[in-house]
Amino acid sequence: MDTQIERSQTHATFVIERTYPAAPERVWHALSDNDARDLWFSTEPDFTRTEKSHDFRVGGHGTENGQWHGGPRSRYHSTYTDIVDLVRIVFTYDMWVDDRHMSTSLVTITLEPDGGSTRLTYTEQGAHFDGLDDPAGREEGTRGLLDALGASLAG
Repeated sequence: MDTQIERSQTHATFVIERTYPAAPERVWHALSDNDARDLWFSTEPDFTRTEKSHDFRVGGHGTENGQWHGGPRSRYHSTYTDIVDLVRIVFTYDMWVDDRHMSTSLVTITLEPDGGSTRLTYTEQGAHFDGLDDPAGREEGTRGLLDALGASLAG
């Protein structure tokens, strides 16, 4: 155990709502299908992915490992705990940076038809460890991911 690291934890919850001009089936497909998900998830040009998997089923896991150009290594691991087709996705995920555990989160995504569009509600409850991450940065990053999802649905 590394006694040089000051241990701490910060807990936070945030909720982001988006309305996408697409039917719930299209939004669901973008969230659940491997190829469709690759169009918007982890597409940063400064990140080189070294490992990727996405097993979309209850008990299935997702992995995204890689390295920021000139920077730290990143590891993401998720587990799906509840899936209700076209309605709800619940998963947990952990993140590491350079082999240091950065955070653990519980996420619930809900979809609701809204005329010819879909209202997506993303709720994340997180524990952020040892000053490696902060809730505001995580929320900002998630907003960027949901913007990228919207761009992929529009394109």
